[in-house]
Amino acid sequence: MESGIKGRGAEINPKNRFEKIHLEILDDHLQHLEETGEERILKTEFFNDHSKTILSKNESPDLGFDYSINPYKGCEHGCIYCYARPTHEYLGFSSGIDFETKIMIKRNAPELLEKEFQSKSWKPQLVIFSGNTDCYQPVERKLQLTRKCLEVFLKYKNPVGMITKNALIKRDSDILQELAKQGLSAVTISITTLNKDIRRVMEPRTSIPQQRLDTVKYLSDLGIPVGVNIGPIIPGLTDEEIPDLVKAAADNGAYTTNTILLRLPWQVKELFCTWVETHFPARKEKILNRIKDVRGGTLYNSNFGERFKGEGKWPELIKQIHDQARKKNGLGMKKISLRTDLFDREFYQGRLF
Repeated sequence: MESGIKGRGAEINPKNRFEKIHLEILDDHLQHLEETGEERILKTEFFNDHSKTILSKNESPDLGFDYSINPYKGCEHGCIYCYARPTHEYLGFSSGIDFETKIMIKRNAPELLEKEFQSKSWKPQLVIFSGNTDCYQPVERKLQLTRKCLEVFLKYKNPVGMITKNALIKRDSDILQELAKQGLSAVTISITTLNKDIRRVMEPRTSIPQQRLDTVKYLSDLGIPVGVNIGPIIPGLTDEEIPDLVKAAADNGAYTTNTILLRLPWQVKELFCTWVETHFPARKEKILNRIKDVRGGTLYNSNFGERFKGEGKWPELIKQIHDQARKKNGLGMKKISLRTDLFDREFYQGRLF
């Protein structure tokens, strides 16, 4: 596997589909590039986001929740396959290198969340962290916006679900445990591969696989419901790992596992194809052809009901392999139902007067 820009998933900045002017960044003239010996290190820039609201309403019929919360726009994890990359184009950036090096920060996220819960129009219901970008990406270690938001969830007793690839979530286990005792929290740890070399170039700034498995065990031992999301599954590259991933999840206390297929919306297709050519040239044809097999002959099908599962023989085979592995390791299809009847707005409204 050839090396690209150290610590980054993307190596190019595809044209923003909303902008008429495109800045072509040449390989040897990358902005904010530092030389460290023979390695190229691209620095991250942070910008303040001045959004007036913090909860995003989901209009997709194939998701199991209506609201999500994202303290950050863009994600330094740098996962090459990330379906959220094209959302950075709404900000005038690119879905490529910009997405992982230009991060928007919602510094007032906790205050905005409390304002939402104080509103009489808010009906207590599940809210998902990381519906778009990972709430435990590296800068969270310093800013603690996710932790402060979790304190608001606990304060008002509103149910919350967490999805992350980062072991940093263990830092907030005290709050998550208290929420879990009241039936108000559940966690999903995403694990794409157990192969450290693939992880290094595919998800460069995420926690390594073993750290994620250790996180599953750590949280599970505290009584916090933890599931493992195996995905996105990359046909021709990581699909063969499903049985091992299910076993590893079960061995570390996960109550269930789920699978989701690779999605390549908009410019993510170009980014992914460039990445495969760079790091897995010998397997490029196999990977891309297998993706087309599960997407009706194209690299992506955005139709609701099909975008997560795919179509044809390969998705069915993946499902059979996953179901058999789950049964073999004693994992069911249990779903966690979080409580909404404990929500308490009046107490804190009373304290305001």
